[in-house]
Amino acid sequence: MEQLNMMSMRFPKRYLIVLLTFISTNVCYIERMGFSIAYTVAADAIGVDQSSKGLILSTFYYGYVVSQVPGGWAAQRVGGRRVLLMSFVLWSSTCALVPLDPSRVSILVLARLLVGVAQGFIFPSIHTVLAQWVPPHERSRSVSLTTSGMYLGAAGGMLLLPSLVKYKGPQSVFLVEAALGAIWSILWFKCASDPPRSDHPKAMAAGFGESLLPATQLKDKVRVQNGGNPLNATKIPWKRIIFSLPVWAIVVNNFTFHYALYVLMNWLPTYFELSLQLSLQEMGSSKMLPYLNMFIFSNIGGVVADHLITRRILSVTKTRKLLNTVGFIIAAFALMALPYFRTPTGTVLCSSLSLGFLALGRAGFAVNHLDVAPRYAGIVMGVSNTAGTLAGIVGVGLTGRILEAAKAANLDLSSSESWKSVFFVPAYLCIFSSVIFLIFATGERIF
Repeated sequence: MEQLNMMSMRFPKRYLIVLLTFISTNVCYIERMGFSIAYTVAADAIGVDQSSKGLILSTFYYGYVVSQVPGGWAAQRVGGRRVLLMSFVLWSSTCALVPLDPSRVSILVLARLLVGVAQGFIFPSIHTVLAQWVPPHERSRSVSLTTSGMYLGAAGGMLLLPSLVKYKGPQSVFLVEAALGAIWSILWFKCASDPPRSDHPKAMAAGFGESLLPATQLKDKVRVQNGGNPLNATKIPWKRIIFSLPVWAIVVNNFTFHYALYVLMNWLPTYFELSLQLSLQEMGSSKMLPYLNMFIFSNIGGVVADHLITRRILSVTKTRKLLNTVGFIIAAFALMALPYFRTPTGTVLCSSLSLGFLALGRAGFAVNHLDVAPRYAGIVMGVSNTAGTLAGIVGVGLTGRILEAAKAANLDLSSSESWKSVFFVPAYLCIFSSVIFLIFATGERIF
C-alpha cells in the first residue's frame, strides 16, 4: 500500500491524464493524415480531378465545424471525460465500418461528415479536462504536450501509412485507425476520472480542480451540502465571450494556424508529386520531418513559457505575446520561401521551419484559452476551434481551386509560379494574426 502511495506521489494522476490526452491527439491526427494519404492514392487510381479531391478532403471539416461549440457546451454540462470517450467510440466505429471507395461519393461524404462531427468534440473536451486537472504553473507545457500529439501522429502517419497503403491497400488504413481508436477508448475508460478535491486544496483560488467540474456534478454536490435544496447551474456568459477582444485575438490566430496546417497537411503530398515529381514512398523518412519538428517545437514552447512565467522573468501576457509573435513571423517567412526551393531538401526545410514555428506559437494563443477563461475553457476552445475548422474548409477547398485556375490558365503545376498563391496566403495571414494578438491578447483571467 505504501509503495502504491509512493508511486502516485512520483507520478500524479494529472500526469496520466495529460499523457492520455497526448495519445488521443496523436491517434486523431494519424486518422486525418491516413485518410488524406489513402484517399489520394485511391482517387488518383480512378482519375479524380484536383478540385473534386479538394472537396472530399474538406468534407471532414464541415462536420468538424458544426460540433465545436456544442462540444464545448457538452463538455461543460456533462463532463469532458465522458464526451471525449463518446467521440472516440463514434469516429472509430465509422472508420471500421465504411469502405474507402472514391466512386461511392455519397457514402464517403456522409462518413467524413460523421467523423468530423465526432472529432469536433475532442479538443473542447480536452481543454475542459485539462482546466480541471492542471494547475496554472503547468498549463503551458501540459497543453503543448497534449497538442504536440497531433504533430507526432501526423509524422508517424506520413512515415508509415504510405507503405501500408502500398502493400495492404487504402482500406487497411481505416482498419488500423479504428483499432487505435478502440484501444485508446479502453485505456481512457479504465484510467480517467474527475479530479478529487482532496488532491487540490487550493483549486478554487487557482482556477482548477473540483471548482471546474461539469455544472451538473457541481449542482448535485452543492445540493447535498445545502440539505437537498437545488441550486441553478452556473450560466455560461455567451455574450461576454463572443464580444471579448482577447477571445477574438485567440480566434484569429487559431484560424491562421489551422489554415496553414491544413493546407500543408492535405496538399504537401500533391506538391511533392506535381512540383518535385516525387512520391511519398520515394521521399523516405524525410517526409515526416515537418511534423516531427512541430512535435519538438511545441514542447520547447511550452517549457520556455512555463519557465518565463514561474521564474517571473515575464508576465503571462508578455510570455504569450512573445512566443506567438516569434512563432508566426518566422513561419510566415518560411512559407513565402517555400515555392522558390526546387529541391526536396529545400522544400522539407521550409515546411519544417514554417510548421515548427507555428507550433511554437501555440504556447501563445493555444494556452491562452486556459488563461482568460479556465472555467469555460471548453466553450472558448469550441468558439476558437470553430474558426480553425472554417480555415480547413476555406484553405483546403481554396487551394484546389487555385491549382485548377492555374491549370486553366495553362500554367504548369510543376512550376513555382502555380504554387505561390498557395503558400503566400497563409504567410500573410500569419503576419496579420501576430499583430492582432500583440494588440488585443491578455494573459489575465477575464471570465
